[in-house]
Amino acid sequence: ISFLFHKSHHHTFKPKKNIPEGSRQYELLKHAEATLGSGNLRQAVMLPEGEDLNEWIAVNTVDFFNQINMLYGTITEFCNETTCPVMSAGPRYEYHWADGTNIKKPIKCSAPKYIDYLMTWVQDQLDDETLFPSKIGVPFPKNFMSVAKTILKRLFRVYAHIYHQHFDSVIQLQEEAHLNTSFKHFIFFVQEFNLIDRRELAPLQDLIEKLGSKDR
Repeated sequence: ISFLFHKSHHHTFKPKKNIPEGSRQYELLKHAEATLGSGNLRQAVMLPEGEDLNEWIAVNTVDFFNQINMLYGTITEFCNETTCPVMSAGPRYEYHWADGTNIKKPIKCSAPKYIDYLMTWVQDQLDDETLFPSKIGVPFPKNFMSVAKTILKRLFRVYAHIYHQHFDSVIQLQEEAHLNTSFKHFIFFVQEFNLIDRRELAPLQDLIEKLGSKDR
């Protein structure tokens, strides 16, 4: 599938994933937004009292997908086969794509191609009712946590690519505050529930430490 890469920086890269109004998850999302408004991100990511952990992780994963979708959508014109022939996060980290089903053996591809594969794959997981049930009372599958961890691990790579390869463009578009807030929220969330292996976070370790030290 080919996607239009819009010039304007108000388009998402992929269609936004909506959480149905009136659903339990919608209420949780509203709660998350309200707590975020308080400015204390460490507190905002904590599991609200009496809530189900899977449900909380599901809602936030959808939210992070939408945020990254929008952030990457702002810089797609700068991320192409010429500027980014490989999917990298600085000179030391390069990612090859495999999803275990359609592409079993990791392939080396350009960053826009990799991110297209990645976001399409995440979208497919989020749309799968057996993995991310939108109806109240439908239980989460036993493997939910490992799927969520894989999604978040992969979404991190889009942040890492943007920071390492496109930060100049982000500054030019005056989107750095938006990117920093989004990434800080993401990192505090995965740290709170230990969702991404420390090794995976290495490409942005310095930034993560800087963001964390401001909150001590």
